[in-house]
Amino acid sequence: MAKISINLSTGSVQKEDIIVGIDLGTTNSLIAFINPEGNPQVINDTGKGVLVPSIIHFHPDGSLVVGNEAKGFLVADPQNTVFSVKRLLGRSYHDVEPHKDYFSYKIIDNDTESLVKIKVGDAFYTPIELSGLILKELKERAEHALKTSVNRAVITVPAYFNDSQRQATRDAGKLAGLDVLRIVNEPTAASLAYGIGLNPDEEKTIAVYDLGGGTFDVSILKIQNGIFEVLATNGDTFLGGDDFDQAILNYWIDENKLDRNLIFKDQKLFQAIRLKAEEAKIALSSQNIFNDFVNDIPCAITKLKFEELIANKVKQTIMCCQNALQDASITTSEIQEVVMVGGSTRTPLVKKEVSAFFNRTAHDQINPDEVVALGAALQADILAGNRKDILLLDVTPLSLGIETMGGLMDVIIPRNAKVPSKAGRQYTTSIDGQVNMKISVYQGERDLVKENRKLAEFDLKGIPSMPAGYPKVDINFILNADGILKIEAVELRSGVKQEVQVKPTYGLTDQEVEQMLLDSIENAKEDVSQRMLIEARTEGEQMVYTVERFLEKNSKYVSPRETNDAMTHLEELKQTLKTGDKDQILKSIDFVNEFTRPFAERLMDMAISTSMRGKTIE
Repeated sequence: MAKISINLSTGSVQKEDIIVGIDLGTTNSLIAFINPEGNPQVINDTGKGVLVPSIIHFHPDGSLVVGNEAKGFLVADPQNTVFSVKRLLGRSYHDVEPHKDYFSYKIIDNDTESLVKIKVGDAFYTPIELSGLILKELKERAEHALKTSVNRAVITVPAYFNDSQRQATRDAGKLAGLDVLRIVNEPTAASLAYGIGLNPDEEKTIAVYDLGGGTFDVSILKIQNGIFEVLATNGDTFLGGDDFDQAILNYWIDENKLDRNLIFKDQKLFQAIRLKAEEAKIALSSQNIFNDFVNDIPCAITKLKFEELIANKVKQTIMCCQNALQDASITTSEIQEVVMVGGSTRTPLVKKEVSAFFNRTAHDQINPDEVVALGAALQADILAGNRKDILLLDVTPLSLGIETMGGLMDVIIPRNAKVPSKAGRQYTTSIDGQVNMKISVYQGERDLVKENRKLAEFDLKGIPSMPAGYPKVDINFILNADGILKIEAVELRSGVKQEVQVKPTYGLTDQEVEQMLLDSIENAKEDVSQRMLIEARTEGEQMVYTVERFLEKNSKYVSPRETNDAMTHLEELKQTLKTGDKDQILKSIDFVNEFTRPFAERLMDMAISTSMRGKTIE
């Protein structure tokens, strides 16, 4: 592997490195680079098109395809075809449960706040692994088109993504074999593509309206001295062009008097009509009527009817714009530029309503599908040190985080974060009655803390004795401009607080930092595999603990046979934890979870009937 030259004060790498910009999208993803003429350009490898559908299909033999080839399987084999995985990044089952019917594949309900998993056949995947597969496809396309290896990238995320979602995106990049130099907000990237913010003397307040396939968000940005500050964001993570398709699909179901339940049960027919609705939406951007068939079902709609169907959805986006302005404490008259992002902004009604609301013509000259990827490529060029007129703030050269269960590193402030910086996470206890929490702080890029550098360790004492999962402990990292790190831990229910200060880079030479980065890249895949196995084991141990405690406390509500069967399944899970791989462990956890679910539901029903006894419901 080639050696990486890194400027520790700016986080930039040597000029000859190709650093790509990636727009990891809900519906489509793109990859861009700076061409020899110095201009950002999206990559179209072997004529497949610049848009890579964010879709993965798993064949019965375990092989998989990503992108264009996977899209056809949305109709042919929907249960084994994963789409819109970005909606699941950094989220728990509780987060996505209200929208579970949207997905044709199985999302595991583990009834906890842990991150969601997807089951395909007998294998279990995290959104990080699936996103990593999409990023790997983009990496391979770029390498094929550019005839050189691509190892470094800037990846964009929505401005509203939280720390967990940003870290999940970084991990996905790592799994794809990419060193993620920076996570950049999508609206910032879009602005850069239009040249807004490239002039360090420029001061502007702008709005970025981003309507993609599955999500909508609007961001109000203040640009000053080359620095982009997010004043406010608003939006809806389940509103986008997919909803326009759904509106057309529902219209066709009603017009043809079809049985809605039968259509939704027949996934192949449902997906075929949905894809035809998408085709109609695209056509109606340039024509007044669409007319076609799916099997023998007529699929016709006019532009006028389409605009009537989506009027409320577009109005919702405008309300989000209004809310964002209120949160930023500014009015439309103070917005100097409006930038349009996302393929769904091609819909004429959307352009019309957005321009009317902001009382100015929105920027849509650059292809709205490509604008974020092009901006990410520009950001990559800045990080490569090729644009001397752009301000590069000091960054932290190595990630900072804490040790979590199983000896894993949980990153709080990622490598290349701007300095000064502040970030935090919330944690809880794993054992009933736990009153102390050991907090070990590490610096480095490896997934296991034993491979990283320990900076500090302290105990948060006096946590109130409560059941596991109830205490809420906020851990905040505050890194100042001098590189001094202050760690604060506070239990929110009691106010118990502890803090410590360390100097993260003390004692490390530039060569040592560079070696740590090289080690993390060379061992990325092995590290992530180990992390996922440890996380599965930890989850399994928690399942064993929880079920044993449940059976112990509620023995009179569970029959002896149910108890014996449950204990047998727990023993099988314990054995799998010792000898099984990640998928075997997760399969065993899923089985125990499904087996014991009726016990918990029975107890819940009894509790409700007891509380309602003697009461009337009005």
